[in-house]
Amino acid sequence: MDVLITVRVHPRASHRKSSWKDGRLELWVNAPPVGGAANRAVLAAVAGHFDLPVSSVKLRSGARSRTKLVEVDRQSRQRAT
Repeated sequence: MDVLITVRVHPRASHRKSSWKDGRLELWVNAPPVGGAANRAVLAAVAGHFDLPVSSVKLRSGARSRTKLVEVDRQSRQRAT
């Protein structure tokens, strides 16, 4: 089952952290919003949050925005075991 999550990104943060606010995941990442670095950091952070491989997380929209829609394939964990 795929889950869609709205993520609000804070790039170039001095420290990494995450929290839930108003029904969306707030992520602070160290990576700058250049060359897709922040997007890759977001996908890695979301995957880590759900203890899934990065390959099970996809950016659905918001590649050039601070607000992103991320798709998480939660069944990939079951297929891997």
